[in-house]
Amino acid sequence: MKNIKSIYLALLLVLTALWLEAEPTLLGLQGYFPWRAAMVRYTGILAIGVMSLGMMLAARPAWVDARLGGLDKGYRLHKWLGITALVVAVIHFVWAKGTKWMVGWGWLQRPVRGPRPEQTDPVLRFFEQQAHLAETIGEWAFYAVVVLIALALIKRFPYRHFFKTHRLIPIAYLALVWHAVILMKFDFWREPVGPVVALLLAGGTVAAFLSLFRRVGHGRKAVGEIEELVRHPDNRVLRVVVRLLGRWPGHDAGQFAFVTFDPAEGPHPFTISSAWADDGRLVFLIKGLGDYTATLPDTLKVGDPVTVEGPYGRFDFAGSKPRQVWVAGGIGITPFVARLQALAGQSDGKHVDLFYSTAAPDEGFIGRLRQHAERAGVALHVLVSTRDGRLDAERIRHTVPDWRSADVWFCGPAAFGDALRRDFTGGGLAQADFHQELFEMR
Repeated sequence: MKNIKSIYLALLLVLTALWLEAEPTLLGLQGYFPWRAAMVRYTGILAIGVMSLGMMLAARPAWVDARLGGLDKGYRLHKWLGITALVVAVIHFVWAKGTKWMVGWGWLQRPVRGPRPEQTDPVLRFFEQQAHLAETIGEWAFYAVVVLIALALIKRFPYRHFFKTHRLIPIAYLALVWHAVILMKFDFWREPVGPVVALLLAGGTVAAFLSLFRRVGHGRKAVGEIEELVRHPDNRVLRVVVRLLGRWPGHDAGQFAFVTFDPAEGPHPFTISSAWADDGRLVFLIKGLGDYTATLPDTLKVGDPVTVEGPYGRFDFAGSKPRQVWVAGGIGITPFVARLQALAGQSDGKHVDLFYSTAAPDEGFIGRLRQHAERAGVALHVLVSTRDGRLDAERIRHTVPDWRSADVWFCGPAAFGDALRRDFTGGGLAQADFHQELFEMR
């Protein structure tokens, strides 16, 4: 979380500082209209800047895992950038169009301008000729972006529709790139802010075309078929065994993949619930939490084709502490199942306590989990919330007295993880020793 917060704030601060450097007379501006022009430029630079980085993150570049500590962190940053783009774009629109409306309503008096001299520079003349078209394109692209980002943030919006509408954002983004290039103050291109914005626009444009031509993650995809399906009705978990027919580079316990069961639905991230045995098989434990995952037990069949993209993620259980505390909430048990299988084959010598909290226990599922834990030499603590009460940091600390000498690894509901993080770090655990998977299922 610290890395993505730093990158998010750094982007905003750098763009702000570069804009201030390009507006040397800012403090001397007098009157509404000069300030309005400056604010239009500032909000425009911020909006296209955060949208460009968000577009690049959506293309799932390889550096995200290493630099941000996992693709799940990259998608959390992508979400923050999307929200910021939405808010700043609205402010930009209000500064740009609201003033024109107020002039039309008679609330403001536009300053009188003399005739403009004829532009002799062919480049500047081209920019001036394209300005009106760029404004119109930007306005309609703004309307589209507002709707598309708002739909992406509404969790009740069905995933199958979200997947399709989100693919339209690159088109709107490319229209806004044209809007930004034409309408950004021409002198800014000669200032430091110009090259920085140009780099962001270039990166975002490449990412947009990768998305439009369905090339995102293309080099990390493998095809396969469903080999086995096991339903655990008590906790609504479906165990899916996939036999890969294409090349797979292997994976570490705790990593995830984007799995496509139906091209019309698109890829969906699922944690890999099996250790890699170089046998071409992957196991996924999928709980029906949303409109899409709830349908899988009734729609998937043995032999169905599958596309798997990955592996991704840095939920890798790495750490220098002599012991570890694992906490799983509900279907968050999936990365720990894979790690248990890996430790059964080769122990790392750490003492591990696994706390599994569930409101819907399935005896067959828990029995298999106990077997994995026994083979791995991991102490398993199963708590059924409806029977045993709420799992919290105090309960874990009571069970593991030397918890300060441990790394804590959490996967489960975000609110549950955030509460544990606050309790543990408030009690003395270093922020860096609490590891949390951030993907939100829908």
